[in-house]
Amino acid sequence: MTTALPAAEPAAGPRARRLPRAAAFWTLAATLLAFMAAAAAPSPLYVVYQAEWKFSATTLTVVFAVYALALLAALVTVGALSDHIGRRPVLTAALIAQVAAMLLFVTADGVGWLITARILQGLATGTATGAISAGLVDLQPPHDQRLASLVNSATPGIGLGAGALGSGLLVQYAPAPTTLVYWLLAALCALAVAGILAMPETSARRPGALASLRPQVSVPRGARGTFLLIVPSLIATWGVVGLYMSLGPSLAAGVLGVRSHLVGGLVVFALMAASAAAVIATGARRPRPMMIGGSLVLAAGLALTLTALATTSTPLFFTATVISGLGFGAAFLGAFRIAASLAEPARRAALFATVYTLSYLAFSLPAIAAGFATTHIGLRDTADIYGGAVIVLALLAAGGLLLRGSTAENPPQS
Repeated sequence: MTTALPAAEPAAGPRARRLPRAAAFWTLAATLLAFMAAAAAPSPLYVVYQAEWKFSATTLTVVFAVYALALLAALVTVGALSDHIGRRPVLTAALIAQVAAMLLFVTADGVGWLITARILQGLATGTATGAISAGLVDLQPPHDQRLASLVNSATPGIGLGAGALGSGLLVQYAPAPTTLVYWLLAALCALAVAGILAMPETSARRPGALASLRPQVSVPRGARGTFLLIVPSLIATWGVVGLYMSLGPSLAAGVLGVRSHLVGGLVVFALMAASAAAVIATGARRPRPMMIGGSLVLAAGLALTLTALATTSTPLFFTATVISGLGFGAAFLGAFRIAASLAEPARRAALFATVYTLSYLAFSLPAIAAGFATTHIGLRDTADIYGGAVIVLALLAAGGLLLRGSTAENPPQS
């Protein structure tokens, strides 16, 4: 990890006063939190939209999944753009696009506009993610070189959980349930623009901006065997998130018979809050045991989830959701750290692009397939098949690392 270069911020007079580094760091963290909260805000509203506009479960999961695909497209194209034109311009543009997306949600009167809003939101979030992650590393305190990694890992879970819970509360108890949450998020993102403009610039302009837009997805040849070992974990962990964020509220309503919109938000909150807690609690552990243990916990949580759906037990369902979230947080962080060790710094960006590509595809495509399956075989059977597949993948991930041994943490690089 590196700290900011003083040359990145041009010298100027009093008009160029910027936030102190510590304030700028936490401004970036709050901005990431806002993006993640906005990402989860529509989840408790999906059942409202579905009832109001009479669309199928397949359409619902498409509305959900286009966000992840748009985010991925932005991440692998403009994800490194802030290295060339600066963090502030990229983040300002992303926040403006996010405000526009929130306003589209406010005015949406059908599925087409809902999909458009989700696509724009995904593009905005994907554009911001790379710049925020890099900015946090630039601005982290020199005496605490793990703070940026911790914030980057824990904040998405906290933000997604808070966004789902806050949206559920507003939908259940506040007026204008399909618009109020978006007005509040639009105001929050507009406020974040002022904070970003007041930050010091930590990335000097340099050539290569157009070349940086070319997606680079690759794994070093000598590390491909180890990378294949973490692929089942990447698919399993993000597949679980896709299941809960797309169908979790529908499972609570359709299978468990819980009609409260607040409960729909609590489902996502329980999963993501538990994942953030796992990241914080296990952050100092070695990645291999972290991923093995997390994968086993994830498999156990999914097995309990399926049991809860079979017995229509709401308390067991929420208990299982928390266990699944703990497994997700630990398994993904362990897999991510193993991936980080697979390439030298010059090749790391392309490797991370590969990790995020697999993660977001697992986040979106199985959810679309589940939507199609729900239309034909029902919500309960779809959840059983989906959950069973994730359990198998999680066990494969744990078993692969156990058989490979400690070499997974010290792979050859090329």
